[in-house]
Amino acid sequence: MGLARNILLAASTNAWLRERATKTAFVRRSVSTFMPGERLEDAMGASQTQQTQGIGTIFTKLGENVTKLEEADAVAQDYLDVLDKVHAAGLRAQISVKPTQLGLDLDKEICVRHLQRLVDRAGERNNFVWIDMESSPYVDPTIDLFRRTRARSAHVGIALQAYLYRTEKDVESLVPLGSAIRLVKGAYLESPSVAFPKKADVDENFYKLSCRMLQEDAQRAGGLLHIGTHDPRLADRLTTYIDVRQVPKSAYEFAMLYGIQRPLQQRLVQAGRPLRVLIAYGDYWFPWYMRRLAERPANVWFVVKNLFA
Repeated sequence: MGLARNILLAASTNAWLRERATKTAFVRRSVSTFMPGERLEDAMGASQTQQTQGIGTIFTKLGENVTKLEEADAVAQDYLDVLDKVHAAGLRAQISVKPTQLGLDLDKEICVRHLQRLVDRAGERNNFVWIDMESSPYVDPTIDLFRRTRARSAHVGIALQAYLYRTEKDVESLVPLGSAIRLVKGAYLESPSVAFPKKADVDENFYKLSCRMLQEDAQRAGGLLHIGTHDPRLADRLTTYIDVRQVPKSAYEFAMLYGIQRPLQQRLVQAGRPLRVLIAYGDYWFPWYMRRLAERPANVWFVVKNLFA
């Protein structure tokens, strides 16, 4: 995938670098490009602005791989509060959670219970919960979490990663359930034995899998595709596919990240395409930030230009 990407991904897991970088004014200023602030209130303010522009929101609290069950309990309670606050504020905003935030590494059944509480609350609030996908060892347990929770409620979706070879089979297994799937390219440092090493192959797989999830049988099952890309060429290829096959807007949404490719976001909205933008909050932002840069190393230059604009 490129030397720059591998360096950024390796940096995302370096505790020494994280501790020092998060205290650096330059880095703290640059991260504001991708998140409006560390507090939920900052994220909600940005969501309100987006909503006036016809853009929906997904909130995610930064952090992963909690080491104590008390931390998982606190994360679950935080997300329950978010669902209540979103409802009270009238925001068109969903939430996205990482299984390891909810204690997957510590006790799978506790993680299941936390997730089901969130999905139940989302159902009460006419809202929705997305399950984030983490690195490849977590794919099977995460899909199992989704299947168990989806059997209880339709208010849950799952992220899948186009750079993994296995994802085509995962898609085929989930389409008959009427699954909501957010397809992303993938943002972890993976071995060539499990993931496409070349960007062009990842892009082509992303397009192929997206088209598969927009086919008529997926629509009839009630599926929803979140198209998680910031690549204008890929977005244009998929909008052409959507228009030629007259795919209804109920079957897809574009999903992007706050602060990235804003011209493309505006173009999609102006063309009447459904769009949700993910807004992150929380103080554990360094690993997430480095993965955002690694997804498209040109983002590094984007950040630098914005700092000195």
